[in-house]
Amino acid sequence: MIRSAALALLLASTALPALAQVPASQAQTPLPAPTSLPHALPPIPAPQDRDYPGVIGIRVDLTDLDHRVIRTRQTIPVSPGHLVLQYPKFLPGNHADTGPIQLVSGVTVTGNGRRIEWVRDTVDPHAFHLDIPEGVSSIDVSFEWLTQPDNAVWRVVMTPEMVNLQWEKALLYPAGYNHDRITFAPSVVLPEGWQYGVALTTTGRDGDVATFAPISLEHLADSPMFAGKHYRRIDLDPGGRSPVHLNLVGDTAASLEASAERIAQYQALVDQADRLFGARHFDHYEFLLGLTSKMGGIGLEHHRSSENTASPSFFTGPSPDYGSRTLLPHEFTHSWNGKFRRPSDELVPNLNIPTQNSLMWVYEGQTEYWGDTLAARSGLVSYEEAVANLADIAGFYDQQPGRQWRALQDVTNHNLLGYRTTNPWGSWMRGTGDYYREALLIWLDADTLIREQTNDRKSLDDFAKAFFGVDDGVWEAKPYTFDDVVQHLNAVYPYDWATFLRTRLDAVGPDAAAPLDGLARAGWRLTYVDQLTPVEKRIQTGWATDFQYSLGFNLGSGNRITSVRWGGLAFEQDVGAGWELVAVGDRVASAEALRNAVTAAKTGADPIVLVIRRGDEFRTLSFDYHGGLRYPRLERIEGTRDRLADIMAARRR
Repeated sequence: MIRSAALALLLASTALPALAQVPASQAQTPLPAPTSLPHALPPIPAPQDRDYPGVIGIRVDLTDLDHRVIRTRQTIPVSPGHLVLQYPKFLPGNHADTGPIQLVSGVTVTGNGRRIEWVRDTVDPHAFHLDIPEGVSSIDVSFEWLTQPDNAVWRVVMTPEMVNLQWEKALLYPAGYNHDRITFAPSVVLPEGWQYGVALTTTGRDGDVATFAPISLEHLADSPMFAGKHYRRIDLDPGGRSPVHLNLVGDTAASLEASAERIAQYQALVDQADRLFGARHFDHYEFLLGLTSKMGGIGLEHHRSSENTASPSFFTGPSPDYGSRTLLPHEFTHSWNGKFRRPSDELVPNLNIPTQNSLMWVYEGQTEYWGDTLAARSGLVSYEEAVANLADIAGFYDQQPGRQWRALQDVTNHNLLGYRTTNPWGSWMRGTGDYYREALLIWLDADTLIREQTNDRKSLDDFAKAFFGVDDGVWEAKPYTFDDVVQHLNAVYPYDWATFLRTRLDAVGPDAAAPLDGLARAGWRLTYVDQLTPVEKRIQTGWATDFQYSLGFNLGSGNRITSVRWGGLAFEQDVGAGWELVAVGDRVASAEALRNAVTAAKTGADPIVLVIRRGDEFRTLSFDYHGGLRYPRLERIEGTRDRLADIMAARRR
């Protein structure tokens, strides 16, 4: 970024003398339109519900591990005339226009052995225009996907030990057709001796070339591959009607040594999902899990697979963090919610039509609810951990100021505003996590309302089975709308669900509060404490540097002040992210020293004095705060039913 800015400045400075010599009378004369294109480009054809004639062959070469380059060669049946090839732009699961066209290079097209030139669309750079000559019935298209050596901008997908092939980043397809009506015949060239996991059906393996059954572009783009030097496949449903496998690739062979106890938990996950939804919408399902410290992290849903990474010690070391253990249950739930039952504005005709995200609070929010619930029901997390996690979520939204100006419904647009962009004022700006975690609280609210009003005869489980558990064995998407959600909730328990949902989704303003009613109905209340239990510390992993509920900020590495809470005590003293804490009173700064100072002030009258630094500037802050350390906790409401225990309990029938 610095070098780019310097280059721009250099170009601007060298242009200034020439610009100054232009007579004033000519300064406003418009430049002529460019004439370098061979002809005016026609519009990109809109997708139509018709079959593309013929099958597109695609072979992806994964062997150039040294350069980290993935090479694609396609054979596309064509007819003479104008053709537009598109590179996927709106990628499934990203909910935004994230197709990395910037990493595509060397695009070359030939027909009958002769080169055919292309012209990139001047409005949409994801489209390439070609004129196919008479007598050419197929073209060969080749290009490189320049994967990256680090995670600075783009995620690492190639290492010496493994590759994560995402087909939608390694293909071009003809415009003018729905992507479920374009058929591809895929194959890959693997590094010598490597094995792989993928949802595609393997039809042959000749040395290191694997060939797969023809499949629509829609499902090809939804079927990533994890291939690696160290590979293990575990059957999670022996004898099941539609197989479920856990495919592991690792930095080392040792990382694949999952214990029988851990495998049993994932087998229980499959069983509990069956009991919840009552149907399977896949012919087989492949968990793809990279155990790596070298590849970029990912947690992405697909209809018949999930694309995930975890620490190399995920199975062999101490118990992983809560988020890692709930990742696969979350992505597995997406096979039902998000892939089979898909929001109607997410079900677009092809990968270059803009997606809309108005129902992300169902797509991700209810998936977050069921993912955490299934993790508890299958034993991947304990009941105590699940309760502590809910406390962490409830505390965050109880104290979030961003609801004063931005409703949860608007946050569903966040990816379209800039894919998972970061900002120093997350508590005010809000972000993607809200339609996951705040929406989880809404679904807990709905679940406990149904349980309370039906004397615990019915629950949100009944909604899940009726809404997601239809058409067993079908894995074509079935769209839904807001009204469909309301209708199915009413079928479980008649209520004004439209108002219930809209009130919580659209709440905004100074009086808008977090949706915490579900906790009370479940028999719990949110409190704040100054000491955490060992279980709570495992969940609130940043507790030692977390002062957001007291002084209004966190400490990052190097004692840098981060996550300043909008409107909090630090904010009111004009502190923002980027300052460094250098002293606590007369002590050298550390998180421990700050915790001790906040604790001491609880029983004393003296203010908490901090010295902070930004560059050459130093400031001394004085906090007249005596509330002590504050961490969120759920405590039982005496004499009430523990509905969280009911929700998290494993289903036996």
